[in-house]
Amino acid sequence: MHQMKRLQESCKKNGPLCVGLDTDPGYIPPEVLNNYASPAQAVLAYNKALIDACAPYAGCFKVQIAYYEEMGIEGLIAFAETVSILRNKGIPVITDAKRGDIADTAKAYARAHFSGDFETDILTVNPYMGFDTLKPFTEFCKSETEGGKEKGIFVLLRTSNPGMVDIEKQALASGGIVLDAVGNNLKAIAKELALGYGASDWKDSCSPVGAVVGCTEESDARQLRDTYPEIFFLIPGYGAQGGAARIAATLLDKAGGTVNSSRGILCAWKKDEELADVREAGKLTMDLIVKAAQKAAKNSKEDLLNAVEALRG
Repeated sequence: MHQMKRLQESCKKNGPLCVGLDTDPGYIPPEVLNNYASPAQAVLAYNKALIDACAPYAGCFKVQIAYYEEMGIEGLIAFAETVSILRNKGIPVITDAKRGDIADTAKAYARAHFSGDFETDILTVNPYMGFDTLKPFTEFCKSETEGGKEKGIFVLLRTSNPGMVDIEKQALASGGIVLDAVGNNLKAIAKELALGYGASDWKDSCSPVGAVVGCTEESDARQLRDTYPEIFFLIPGYGAQGGAARIAATLLDKAGGTVNSSRGILCAWKKDEELADVREAGKLTMDLIVKAAQKAAKNSKEDLLNAVEALRG
């Protein structure tokens, strides 16, 4: 079973929530942060506690590498250990690095994230330097019998930021928009890899190649889900970015997907009414902020599942 299929099965069993460990030290209250020798150590401690507390409510976790790179060498050590903890616990983990480059550089990025100290299950990749840049990553997505490592990738398709219209929605001289061209190529790659796992009909299978599709715009959610019914989605934008559960539910239809929430969980302590007094007094503890995050993860899972149920009628 390749990692994308494993993720799909985990989301069916544990729910579609993806807990995003985009753990900026600024998301930790000062009175907790100051208990550690460095921001990176505080982040790692928070991550460890979050993983244990939120795992019952999550289909997977996503670790955004930029927040760790910002903290330098010690931050990258925290990143590597966070990913390793998740993999050792058997929890599907996505590294959000959006890698995309040419030739040997792409090969180096693929080796960096699919082997060695930073080895992950699934990686986000950027196709905008051309689809040849994806080949080093897809080589790792092949079955082990074909020399691969059965990894997975999520290719940027329809992102959650307002500026996506600057490129993704631009018209092509040949007809359609840039997003369509990306999607058509993505479908071809996904099909080829799915058939490599012995599927007689890739539409009844799960390809190791998925797509990043944001849930911040309701206008195109149904069209995107119907256009790519066979492809598993990574769905950012829910919660803090304004994406509604009903939009996410549409994108969770057919092949399914996983819905990321980062700040809504990491920073839940900031809005938890039960913590108002200790927050104002500057007496928050690691245990208290983790419990707030756990409650937010539980509520997010229920919100998403209720939206899916409502969509099904």
